[in-house]
Amino acid sequence: MGMSIPYERSGRTRQKLRTRDALIAATRELVAEGLTPTVESAAARAQISRTAAYRYFTNQRALLIAAHPEIDRKSLLGANAPHDPAARLGAALEEFHRIMLDTEAQLRLALRLSLDRDGDYGDPMLRRGRAIGWFEDALAPLLGRLSKQEIRRLALAIRSAAGIEALVWLTDVGRLSRADAVELMKESAQAVLRSAIADSKGRRPAKKRT
Repeated sequence: MGMSIPYERSGRTRQKLRTRDALIAATRELVAEGLTPTVESAAARAQISRTAAYRYFTNQRALLIAAHPEIDRKSLLGANAPHDPAARLGAALEEFHRIMLDTEAQLRLALRLSLDRDGDYGDPMLRRGRAIGWFEDALAPLLGRLSKQEIRRLALAIRSAAGIEALVWLTDVGRLSRADAVELMKESAQAVLRSAIADSKGRRPAKKRT
């Protein structure tokens, strides 16, 4: 039995892609307004019939996953990135927090849905962990001083101090402004890095695995 072809990839593909993009744009608008869009509400906002909308997204989950900001980047650093780990981390955090603030509404929705144990959002489709790879890339010059496992553990610690979860707590519970929350997250992440570097001093260099 052959694999089925997605509706928008068969016949009149340009028109169908425009319709799909309109549904995604409408969903993101609704999320920015603090709502949790359904296929029906996205269709209404995009002025597309419900029947047509369901041809693209069979349920709310599929719609929200498609509308979640996808950032297919391997690195947050530019071509002339510094070699110093603290400077690299600082540059990565600057871009990471810019992205986070630009897509805060969608990230908050993804976080809420991922914590919804009664719904169908418990899998990591909305929480892909891209930032871990970004921070591992920023910390790459430490390889040799730290093992790959230690760098990953460090990236996880930095992500826990600098992500959307920390932003939500610092702004909603801690009552900090977003600017102050971002500065505190940056300070925390750099403190984690300094601690890891200090702990590594005096140790034998970690062996690179071939």
